[in-house]
Amino acid sequence: MGKATGFLEYERINPKKRSPEDRIKDWEEMRLHQDPELIKTQGARCMNCGVPFCQGGVLLNGMASGCPLHNLIPEWNELVYKGQWEEAYKRLTRTSPFPEFTSRVCPAPCEGACTEGYILEPVTVNSIEYEIIERAFAEGWVRPRNAKKTGKKIAIVGSGPSGMSAAYYLNAVGHDVTVYERNDRVGGLMMYGIPNMKLDKRVVERRLELMKASGIQFVLNTEVGKDIPAQELVNQYDAVILCAGAAKARGLNVEGSDLKGVYYAVDFLKANTKSLLDSNLQDGSYINAKDKDVIIIGGGDTGTDCVATSLRHGCKSVQQFEIMPEPPEKRREASNPWPEWPLKLKVDYGQEEAINLSGRDPRNYLISTKKIVGNENGEVKEVHTVEITWVKNDSGRMVPQEVPGSEKVWKADLVLLAMGFLGPEDTIPAELKLERDSRSNVKAEYEVFETNVEKVFAAGDMRRGQSLIVWAIQEGKLAAREVDKYLMGKSVL
Repeated sequence: MGKATGFLEYERINPKKRSPEDRIKDWEEMRLHQDPELIKTQGARCMNCGVPFCQGGVLLNGMASGCPLHNLIPEWNELVYKGQWEEAYKRLTRTSPFPEFTSRVCPAPCEGACTEGYILEPVTVNSIEYEIIERAFAEGWVRPRNAKKTGKKIAIVGSGPSGMSAAYYLNAVGHDVTVYERNDRVGGLMMYGIPNMKLDKRVVERRLELMKASGIQFVLNTEVGKDIPAQELVNQYDAVILCAGAAKARGLNVEGSDLKGVYYAVDFLKANTKSLLDSNLQDGSYINAKDKDVIIIGGGDTGTDCVATSLRHGCKSVQQFEIMPEPPEKRREASNPWPEWPLKLKVDYGQEEAINLSGRDPRNYLISTKKIVGNENGEVKEVHTVEITWVKNDSGRMVPQEVPGSEKVWKADLVLLAMGFLGPEDTIPAELKLERDSRSNVKAEYEVFETNVEKVFAAGDMRRGQSLIVWAIQEGKLAAREVDKYLMGKSVL
């Protein structure tokens, strides 16, 4: 243990960010480095408890509790406290291939399960992880990984976190890995689904260059199932891993949802990042929120990203509709006990920026959209809503019930649908005749990952449905182990 009384002596210091008034003027990362001595005291807060719930990585009540990667958090916290940064990096990367991604965009279920957080404030695991990996890059500790070649060839479809993770580990044990990506850049939703201010794309490209130097091949602008048959990969390679994500966005089944100005959030975010990277938004090839009244239907990280992006465009106003009630300010122990993920109100970066500009949180809770109304040109002009309450029906399920007289009309020039995803696209599963589960995901047992088709494996959101980046990375890692066992009879992964 770093310091036996550290959790009593030092208060939690949250990650340092640029001020909202400064950061909304550009697309640069919000995150700022913290003083190494401060980070050491944050590491000293770790209690090194007998049962480290922070590294559990289990599902409790349908939510992640602890790190799905099973990061050895107390160990590298202690090493940071002692100033042994390189050893902390080695310990961190024993379980995590891409700490630079998770430290930026993972919601930190490790902190939600932190023992200290039961009474006091949890350890700043996310901040410590960020400082470890960024120091490792600065000091040159992060290097390409090479191994004696096995002669086995593996194709991976999709270069998001699960695909990159599988590629990383399979290459590390000597297999020849080729990753197919339909976009013009590597990273999947890490590249085009997460805005630059949250995850600078130079961070993704920095890792990409290391993976290329390790011998991994990337084939871009190639959509498997359209540009090249999926069966061709099965015929050419010793194994295929499908990591194409859950890209089928959830729509809104109301009148007017097909009007001009109604877009899926993922299309809004992708077009913005691509235009930013291609031309610094000079090509105009994006959905511009400038001078518009923006309504975002849906919450979560995607809704927050849409708020922040709209503000940077210079929108006139932004509102966010959520059908669920406003979370409590503190965890409700009776219904949401530790170490479950704490269901409590969080003001994320986008809402923080909106509050700074307008003086109010853009989120509106218990709101249901009834219809979207357009003008004579077929362009959205209004969103009609009603307030709802949640009641139990005859079978005991909670269902929404409209509140009489609560109808409201909202002015809108741009409506963004941020309601999650329904599952993977059908092209590859249909071609290969893959079995699907009840939620349309590719059917493959967890920790086995093999589909009903010989040589074909599935991992990440394509197998489990929309989930956290840390789950995707873990699934890529475990799928790599199973493919290695399939090809070699055993695995050191």
